[in-house]
Amino acid sequence: MGRGRAKAKQTKVARDLKYRTHETDFGALANELHRETGETSSDDVDPEVLEKWSDYSGPSRD
Repeated sequence: MGRGRAKAKQTKVARDLKYRTHETDFGALANELHRETGETSSDDVDPEVLEKWSDYSGPSRD
């Protein structure tokens, strides 16, 4: 019991996302995804973290 209000809010948000017309700026999205500045280099990351996640590195960017 007591879930009615939360479920109603989730339903309202889901309908809003489904039916609202979105004006997507794909240029800004592409710039954000391909931005060179602001990336963390290996010098900025703690060595313990690098060691822990080194097996999970993705394809290299050249």
